[in-house]
Amino acid sequence: MGILYSKLKMFHFSEKLASLPLENPEVLPPLHIRIKPTNVCNHNCWYCAYRRENIQLGKDMVLREQIPEARMMELVDDCIAMGVKAVTFSGGGDPLCYPHLAVTARRLTNAGIKIACLTNGALLKGEIAEIFAAKGSWIRVSLDGWDGESYGRYRGVSADEYNRVMSNLSAFRRSSETCLLGVVIIVDADNAPKVYEMIRQFHSLGVQSVKVAPCFTGNHAEENNAYHASHFDLVKEQIQRAIADFSSDRFEIFDSYYAQLCTFHKEYDWCPYIQINPVIGADLNVYSCHDKAYNLDSGLLFSIQEQRFSEAWLRNKEQFFSITPSRQCNHHCVVNEKNRMLIEYLDLDRRHLEFV
Repeated sequence: MGILYSKLKMFHFSEKLASLPLENPEVLPPLHIRIKPTNVCNHNCWYCAYRRENIQLGKDMVLREQIPEARMMELVDDCIAMGVKAVTFSGGGDPLCYPHLAVTARRLTNAGIKIACLTNGALLKGEIAEIFAAKGSWIRVSLDGWDGESYGRYRGVSADEYNRVMSNLSAFRRSSETCLLGVVIIVDADNAPKVYEMIRQFHSLGVQSVKVAPCFTGNHAEENNAYHASHFDLVKEQIQRAIADFSSDRFEIFDSYYAQLCTFHKEYDWCPYIQINPVIGADLNVYSCHDKAYNLDSGLLFSIQEQRFSEAWLRNKEQFFSITPSRQCNHHCVVNEKNRMLIEYLDLDRRHLEFV
């Protein structure tokens, strides 16, 4: 198994990279689209950024909204015609709550588009599990509790739900050799002492990848850093110990627990990643990124409620330069480092490239 998490994947698509700057008139399709098919969720996690009033993500989200089946099929057809490479289903809500996910996934994969899913895993069974086991690229399940009682407390569900999720993970792992099964541990003050124990448990279960990431308590870096300060070193020590004990070519541990080092400030004035990996919400709006989803005032690129995605994407390139990160994106950003690398790459003086 090669490296799963990397900021360098985009550099394998040189034609797309060359099309990104404003002065290049060519508009190529996105490489990867994140689709949020539904805002309905069967869990109620205390830290969910989409449902916390003090976090900007999800600010304008309508909880019961979902993409109508006919519009989803139209969107799938657009992805196929445009040559989109991959689609990830995420929330909003939990994608497995979307009643048309199976037909959507089949249609995409039959056309050669790779699919992935971020889920709580409670509904990872039956037909949809079979489809992903046979044709999916990866599934990542979010977890926080370490037993039934803690899991139920985190998510507002019964303690029995934990065992059901663990059973789903185990069954899925047995059923598929091709769809990679991963877990993300969302760290807060309560589970911080349990990180090593949780990684060991997932290693024993046969999970192939574990990502460790912080929960976010607000829009500002200082607030998040202060929250994680008391347990930051404890978590980092456990991650390093787990990497030493369990990491192998069959089991990757990705350390994304960077809260203490986190600064949300951006020093650049355009976001290349908007053209690489946009987000389509359950409200049929297209957003610049995951971190501005359901922010109509600062993240909206265009609506596809009355037009097709393929037509709107190609209409004019200026829409991709409507957001200035140095002024409008001083919040958490999953592509900050990728943008910095990409902008440096695009700004290189071509006359000096040979001096490597």
